[in-house]
Amino acid sequence: MSDFKNPVELAKKALAQIHIPERPKSLYDPVRYTMNLGGKRIRPQLVFIGCGMVGGDPEKAVNAAAAVELLHNFTLIHDDIMDQASSRRGQPSVHTRWDEATAILSGDVMFNMAFEQLSHYKREHGFSPDLFPALHEIFGDATRIVCEGQAMDMEFETALTVELSHYIEMISCKTAALLEASLKMGGLIGETEKNAVEKLGVVGRQAGVAFQIQDDLLDAIADPKTFGKRAGGDIYEGKKTYLSILALERADRVQKQKISAILQNSACTETDVSYVIDAYHDLKVINDTKEAIKNHYIACLSALDTFGESEYKRAICDLIESLKERQS
Repeated sequence: MSDFKNPVELAKKALAQIHIPERPKSLYDPVRYTMNLGGKRIRPQLVFIGCGMVGGDPEKAVNAAAAVELLHNFTLIHDDIMDQASSRRGQPSVHTRWDEATAILSGDVMFNMAFEQLSHYKREHGFSPDLFPALHEIFGDATRIVCEGQAMDMEFETALTVELSHYIEMISCKTAALLEASLKMGGLIGETEKNAVEKLGVVGRQAGVAFQIQDDLLDAIADPKTFGKRAGGDIYEGKKTYLSILALERADRVQKQKISAILQNSACTETDVSYVIDAYHDLKVINDTKEAIKNHYIACLSALDTFGESEYKRAICDLIESLKERQS
């Protein structure tokens, strides 16, 4: 096992080595802007942690970490266009600061840049001939699955009812797939066996599902000053969430009619939103959502038991703990 290398610092190194051309400015200025908006950089950290946990040298995973962060930010640019979101991380979204055509094209080139980073793992750079195709397959699959998740999410917008199992499937694709891929790619670069790579994937998948359900919960109960969004924002927007789906499953006929009407009303009031949140409490949705989050994190930590103790395992346990305790 090599000496511990801080995944946070390695994530900074991974992003710093990405070459973003100066021209055409209309193409690359939005890319530079997007990559400088910040964020938790969880996905690149997971690539390094996955590599370190299996005894590999995380320095070798720099390009893979850059690839997953480029891909993640590409999806954010396109998501903001589809959602008509005016801001991202407290700053104007790319399509707002420039225009939709520019945002689409800049997102497209980031997608290309992500795959270019993977070319570092070809045989001519000193890697096993099996590594590049294996990484490419995981990365390509994750890209497709994220798109499938986004499509499901868009379909849910107009669906009158959504089953909880279908919602879990959607967030497993849209949110968890890239976390899963990040850890698996790190494991591959660390040259571990297939079973260990799959276990790393389970860790990422369960953490991703827990993260999204937790996001749904925080939208309803977190302090808006801490969370950075108004309380009940998902209700105002009529989004299908873990909480709203569970509430509609449990509500009596009168409650169900009222909750459904509020969620379908684009001009719902603060009183309407308070009614829905109160229903979440009355129907034990808040408590059971907390329990679901807890269970997904337990499954995540259980998969981690496969791996021996190391500073990288402690790093991911610390990261999971910070995600569990987050309020934003």
